[in-house]
Amino acid sequence: MTLENIAAACNGVYYGPEEKKNFCITSVTMDSRTIEEGGLFAAIAGERVDGHRFIPQVIENGAGAVLSEKLPADAGSEGFPTIVVPSTEEALREIAEYYLKQLNIPVIGIVGSVGKTSTKEMTAAVLSQKYRVLKTEGNFNNELGVPLTVFRLREEDEIAVLEMGISNFGEMSVLAKITRPDTVIMTNIGTAHLEFLGTRDGILKAKTEVFEFMKENGHIILNGDDDKLSLVEQPKGIAPVRFGIGEKGFSHENTIWADNVVKHGMHGVSCTIHTPQGSFSCMIPSPGRHMVYNALAGAAAGLAYGLTLEEIESGIESYESIKGRFHIVETDLYTIVDDCYNASPASMEASLGILKDADGRRVAILGDMGELGSDEVLLHAGVGRFAAECGIDALYCAGPLSKNIADTAASLNDKMEIRHYQDLGALLKALPLLLRKGDTILIKASHFMQFDKIVAELRD
Repeated sequence: MTLENIAAACNGVYYGPEEKKNFCITSVTMDSRTIEEGGLFAAIAGERVDGHRFIPQVIENGAGAVLSEKLPADAGSEGFPTIVVPSTEEALREIAEYYLKQLNIPVIGIVGSVGKTSTKEMTAAVLSQKYRVLKTEGNFNNELGVPLTVFRLREEDEIAVLEMGISNFGEMSVLAKITRPDTVIMTNIGTAHLEFLGTRDGILKAKTEVFEFMKENGHIILNGDDDKLSLVEQPKGIAPVRFGIGEKGFSHENTIWADNVVKHGMHGVSCTIHTPQGSFSCMIPSPGRHMVYNALAGAAAGLAYGLTLEEIESGIESYESIKGRFHIVETDLYTIVDDCYNASPASMEASLGILKDADGRRVAILGDMGELGSDEVLLHAGVGRFAAECGIDALYCAGPLSKNIADTAASLNDKMEIRHYQDLGALLKALPLLLRKGDTILIKASHFMQFDKIVAELRD
C-alpha cells in the first residue's frame, strides 16, 4: 500500500516529495479523531461536516498522507504527501478493491432483507473455531462502511465475513465489485427498502446483483424456506446450498435443515441440525425461531470451509448478540430486550413472537419503521394486528406512523394496555408511570427514531 500504488489504484494525482511515493501507509480513516501514525486520512465532504477542514489537524497528529478532493495549501513537490481525486468516496472504494485483491483471502458476503447482522455474527462465531476471522462491526455495511471494514484486514486474517446492506438498485454491484465474494449467504427477501425497490421482486433483483461479481467455483448459501430465493437457480453455474427448518424447502429439498426446534424462553432455542456430513443437536444462546436459520447459515459456511460438526456446534453455542440486535439486558427492575438498531415489518413480528413467550409482564415499546414506500401505513397496521394476536400485556408506541400499530392493535384486542405518543420525548416522560418491576420490555424501531435513548434511560 505505497502512495504510488494507491494513487494508481484510484486514478489520483500524487503531490508531495518524490521519495515519499514508496511510503507504505499503516491504516485508512475518514475520522480525524482516529488517525494513526503513518495513516491515510480520507477527507470526505459530508452533509454536515467537511473533512477537508481537518487536514491540518491530522498532519499535526502524525498522518502519513491525505486523500483529498482539494489540494491543501501546504501540498506540492516539497509539501505534505497528498493524493487528489475527483471523489474521495469513489477513491476509497477503488483503493479497498485493490487492497483486498492483494490479500487473497476468502470473503463471505452476507446479504438479505432481515437478519444480516445476526447471521454475520453467527457465521463469524462458527468460522472462528478454526480461522482468524475479521467481520463487519456496527453499521459499516454500506458504500463507505464496506471499504473501511476492508482496510481493517491484516495479513494474519484468514477469512473476512462482510455484511452488505443496500437500499437501491446498483448499490449491491458497487459493494460486490469491492469485495468479489467467494461465498454469498442470503438470509431472505423481505419488505425493507420498498420505498426505493418497489416490490419484493425488485428487492430480489437488487440483492442478486452480488452474483455478477462472485469468484468462480464459489459457494452460494440460500434460505430454502424463502419463496423468492427459491427462484434463484444456479448463478454462474454454482448450485446453491439451501437451508431451512424441515427437510423440504419452498420448492427444493434443503441441503441443511433443522428439526426438533424447542423454545427456551429468553434463554434461547435448541434444535437438531442435519447436514450431508451428519447430524448434531445444539443450544442457540439467543431466543427466537429465526435464530435457527442463522445457525443453519453458519453451519453451511462452516462445512464450506472444512470445519467438523463438533467445531460448528461449538461455534453456534458460542454466539453472542450485540448491542441493538435483540440484546438482552438484565437490570434490578427489568429485563430489557434492546432491539432498537433497526426495524422492518418482518423483524418486528419476529421480535414480538419471542416476547410473547417471556416471563413476567410482557411490554412492547415500538416506533416508526422507515423506507417502506407507499404501503407504509398498511405495513405498520399489520404489525399492530400481529401484536394483538400475540396476546402480550402492554403496547406503547411513539411516532406518527406507529399510531397505525397502536390503533390496529386496540381495535382487535381490548385486554392489552395500549398507548400512543406523538414522539420519543413524550414517551420517555410517561415511561416511569407505565412500567413495573419484573417487566420484560422489547424496544424496537428504525434507527432514526433514536430508541437507544429508551434503553439508556431504563438501564440507568
